[in-house]
Amino acid sequence: MRTLTAPLPPSAVAAATPSSRERYVDFLRVFSLAVVMLGHWLMAVVEWHDGRLVAGNILEAAPAAQWLTWMFQIMPVFFLVGGFSNTASWTAAARDGRGYGAWLGSRLTRLVRPVLAFVVVWSGAVVALTVAGVAPASVRAGSIAQPLWFLAVYVVVVAVAPLMVAAQRRWGWGVSVALAAGVALVDLARWPLGVPFIGWANMALVWLFAHQLGVAWRDGALAGWSRRRTLLLAGVGLGGLVVLTGAGGYPHSMVGGVGEARTNTFPPSLALVALALWQFGVALLVRPVVDRWLDRPRAWATVVAANGMAMTVFLWHLTALVLVAAVALPSGWMPQPAAGSAAWWAWRPLWVASLVFALVPLVALFSPVEVARVELRRAVPAAPSAGRAAVAALLVAGGLAVLARKGFVNPGMPLGLPVVGGALAAGGWALLRRA
Repeated sequence: MRTLTAPLPPSAVAAATPSSRERYVDFLRVFSLAVVMLGHWLMAVVEWHDGRLVAGNILEAAPAAQWLTWMFQIMPVFFLVGGFSNTASWTAAARDGRGYGAWLGSRLTRLVRPVLAFVVVWSGAVVALTVAGVAPASVRAGSIAQPLWFLAVYVVVVAVAPLMVAAQRRWGWGVSVALAAGVALVDLARWPLGVPFIGWANMALVWLFAHQLGVAWRDGALAGWSRRRTLLLAGVGLGGLVVLTGAGGYPHSMVGGVGEARTNTFPPSLALVALALWQFGVALLVRPVVDRWLDRPRAWATVVAANGMAMTVFLWHLTALVLVAAVALPSGWMPQPAAGSAAWWAWRPLWVASLVFALVPLVALFSPVEVARVELRRAVPAAPSAGRAAVAALLVAGGLAVLARKGFVNPGMPLGLPVVGGALAAGGWALLRRA
């Protein structure tokens, strides 16, 4: 039997929100994912050549735009919010007597459900295109999964969150300092000392550092901080960025791809540690203004609704880009001026508006998977054991990493399906659901 839940009016949403809830954290989660989406849309250079879509990046066509990544590379804020939320939920779980398996299983289920829907639909699209005789690569189906990299990392970070909370309560800010020092040592080894593969250790260290800032925040390490100290924190981060990208020889761009001589993202570098400090300081400084806005029932209800579909929006925003590009560019409806030119920038507002228009029906179609508006009255599976939940996390993270690296188009597999990545993610989900 199914029951449908009608949306509550803004006043009821506000009244139902506990006074202890940190509304600003919910806002930061929505804001960070929205900025990532907008950054991808603005910086994408998509052209139609020889019967296929060719994707590039404005940072390559117009290197002067690299400074924009100091604002649009906002993944540190997402991990910061994750640290806050994971600390709050783990503290509540421990207080209520729920074990690690039940806690991690719950966190993973909410995260993985919309991701699996995304993987299933795009895998089906690859099969349909292949059967129809259309090369899936012509619609960029091979790279549409690339943003899943951060979810793969985040799953691992969630799995070790209880350990990081315990470390924070024992050593305080020493944990963050140790993580930052580890990042610096890895950078020293991979660049001046010429040991490149050790750089991938920073994929854990950098994002654990951003996550640990959120852990410290939620655990009260910022209690009594003055505005002057917060300004100092932001200044240290921004100053570090300036020094590292200047005298330090780090790339100016906070995003980058595999294969570059130096990159701040794949794998991440000490520059992202500085970026995280700067963004954390700015977030704390603007909080009073945003808090006053969130006190309005309609504003808070909007944030609540957006939180319920934020992951859906993030997962499908590149699909909207592909759909618009596949229609607007071959037909000539949207011109293709030189990337980075005045005409190219002038078309950006219409480009973004078209993508929003295309994204709305996708979100309407797939957000129920995340929002869970339809509740099934059935037996709830037992909570997984700690070991089962940990193995599930590793399988899911591995599957998402493979999908992010290989994409949904795998020429060597039957019908080009992403067999390995999909199987790993599905295996992790099965462990959670068949506890």
